[in-house]
Amino acid sequence: MSGRDAGAGRWRDLGVRTVSGAALALVALASIWLGGTAWLSCLVVVGAGMAAEWLALCRGRTGLRWAGVAYIGPALLCLLWLRGLPDGLRWVGFLAAVVWSGDIGAYLIGRLVGGPRLAPRISPGKTVSGAAGGTLCAVLAGVAAASGHAAAALPALALSLAAQAGDLLESALKRRFGVKDSGSIIPGHGGLLDRLDGVLTAAPLAAVLALTVRL
Repeated sequence: MSGRDAGAGRWRDLGVRTVSGAALALVALASIWLGGTAWLSCLVVVGAGMAAEWLALCRGRTGLRWAGVAYIGPALLCLLWLRGLPDGLRWVGFLAAVVWSGDIGAYLIGRLVGGPRLAPRISPGKTVSGAAGGTLCAVLAGVAAASGHAAAALPALALSLAAQAGDLLESALKRRFGVKDSGSIIPGHGGLLDRLDGVLTAAPLAAVLALTVRL
């Protein structure tokens, strides 16, 4: 394969990922904005989808089934609680901006720059450049979401690192289960667990920060 073909191959799924990601983002943003029943309904549907994916991954291993409750449940409860706060729209929007921007930045910069692998035994596709670029994008997005307040950089950094840890955890789980993706419901992204792995670890931290930090 030539260098040109290899380069094109790296971006082959960009169009599909962009369209499906944009569609999901619109639904999520509408639900976040409306709050109340719309947000609760969104969380119920997403939670049910992630639970179904987890059960499929477990393949009848009863002991692992209950681990999914600890993996998925706290994040959903934290997201519901966050949105119900007086400044809940701001906090959930801040969380979404940080995690999504970090994901997008890591994907684009990692593929553009390449370089050393971040954790080759866990996720061979992730690079140090992608992690660094994703972190920078997440922090900038967090500051922007907080109306330009520089003090938001530290919470954004913490959430970005938590989200990246969740991404690596999901990769480790998939290796444990022997699968490439948790599902196939989202074209170009895989399953809901694949797409929301960072949220699962960042949402509980966001709930803690909401008790101690003002954006």
